[in-house]
Amino acid sequence: MDDTRIEKRVGVQATSDRIWDLVADLSGWGAWNPIDKDVEGAIAYGGRLTMTEAWPDMAERQSAAQVVEWQPRARLVWAERRGFLFQSLRYIQIEELAPGNCIVAIGIRFSGIRGELFHDKHRPAMKKALESAAEGLKAAAEAGAA
Repeated sequence: MDDTRIEKRVGVQATSDRIWDLVADLSGWGAWNPIDKDVEGAIAYGGRLTMTEAWPDMAERQSAAQVVEWQPRARLVWAERRGFLFQSLRYIQIEELAPGNCIVAIGIRFSGIRGELFHDKHRPAMKKALESAAEGLKAAAEAGAA
């Protein structure tokens, strides 16, 4: 169901290597990502990620997720069971159109009836936060590419 997904895509004038370096530096996420703080863990299949999520208009919460898919310079996908009938899947995807020219997508997808209700209630605030994260990653990658 795509209607339970929130995503922001941006063009980035940097290499996929540069963008991936920022994504793979979990402890550095706070510099460009307003949503996730204190990120720790391992980018590996089944790797565990912990972070403090700070979505607008919501209390900060501790998140424990599992990496379900990753490919260097292309994507990082992590999932979290957030309660009964509520799961989330978050991702950062990098598509290199040409050397130094990429499209980056940052998004979240909800499943389960409670996830769909949460999505409906918080969509505007979460959309704005994902836009800020995408623009933050773009700015950080382009600053390092100069």
